[in-house]
Amino acid sequence: MGKTLLILGVGAQGSTVAQRMDEEPNVDRIVCADYDAKAAKSVAAGLKKGVSVTVDAADKGSIVAAAAGADLIVNGLPLRWHGNVLDAAIEVGANYQDFAATDALADNWIDSIKVLYDEYGPKFEAAGRLAVVGTGSAPGLICAATRLAVRELDACDTIYNIVYEGVEAKRFLPFWWSPVTALSDMSEEAYAVVDGELVRTPAFGLPITREYAYMGTGSVTLGEHCHDEPVHYWFNRDAYFKGVKNVWFKYGGAGFDFAKPLYRAGLLFKSAEEVDGVSVSPFSVILKHLPPAPKYRAEIAEILDEGLVSDTGCMVVEAYGRKGGEDILVETHVFAPGLADSFARSGLTAEMYLTGQGGALFTKMFVNDKYGQKGLISSDMITEEQIDYYFEEAAKLGITLETKVKSKSEWPESAAGR
Repeated sequence: MGKTLLILGVGAQGSTVAQRMDEEPNVDRIVCADYDAKAAKSVAAGLKKGVSVTVDAADKGSIVAAAAGADLIVNGLPLRWHGNVLDAAIEVGANYQDFAATDALADNWIDSIKVLYDEYGPKFEAAGRLAVVGTGSAPGLICAATRLAVRELDACDTIYNIVYEGVEAKRFLPFWWSPVTALSDMSEEAYAVVDGELVRTPAFGLPITREYAYMGTGSVTLGEHCHDEPVHYWFNRDAYFKGVKNVWFKYGGAGFDFAKPLYRAGLLFKSAEEVDGVSVSPFSVILKHLPPAPKYRAEIAEILDEGLVSDTGCMVVEAYGRKGGEDILVETHVFAPGLADSFARSGLTAEMYLTGQGGALFTKMFVNDKYGQKGLISSDMITEEQIDYYFEEAAKLGITLETKVKSKSEWPESAAGR
């Protein structure tokens, strides 16, 4: 008997997972759920196995009702609702998957992640179910690629996760994913691991430069960006990353360049301030004037017809360490379709394609019974066999890896330890 999936939140990520799972023979029913009934119906209507329901994520009972009979809940909702979804999954006895670890379970993000591991992990294990958190492209695909790179080392000293998003439309469109998520990430100090300690680093700070011929842009500059990967790798440094001492997430591209001056001007602060006798949140004002990320086929086609400024980018893992007594760099590049190619393949943007397909591959492992674990894991904690399966399936979608091993004389000038 095939499985029933509840796709909770049918934005760019959730809708892509729904489309991919509609092709899986082990899936019988896909429940598309959203607060926006029109959006849920629209996605379900495009599926062979889809039905739609309206869900209020603020009401756990609403989620429980929608999840009745579900084998897996795929959570594509904003982070503040994740506690309700986790609790609902345990109540109905469903497995669970999301795209980023929530910050809503404790007073700060680190403690919230500890709650996921230490409190929800045992709950899912007791229920005989598995929760996998952080399963998009980054975190998610990049975490699996990092594990693959670290596999080549005897001991790991430093990891860089590098993402440059260079897809830029001629129209004003700073972000190809949720603007509120993008600006929230960019409004905070980042996280890094330095000499074995988890530390905060200045947003947009500590720049590095890299140049990859396939991008066609020359040298690009990347800076600190608040992201999940350093935090998860720090928690799991001994078990999965060979004792790594330093971890950095470096980000750049059109959205980064757009947000940096806003941050420096104090316009990404969420707290209210008085302006001419009116209390306003600078963050909310900026957000109100940003267009949503495109997700509908006709809209994406219109953007392509107008033309692009650029259609490039990179996702790179640099793992520095030792093998056989020699200092080496294992440099892994992730190659995926750009905007034009993604649209030609599936009617999606490049962001939707990579993040949604990256997430769908984790879902595919659920529906095809590739997980043996119970409890709660983050995407950097999957097994070596699961990593190999993941990238075998990714290659069928045009998502491939290229790995180079470099001696110390070939390391980038701005690399740690150079």
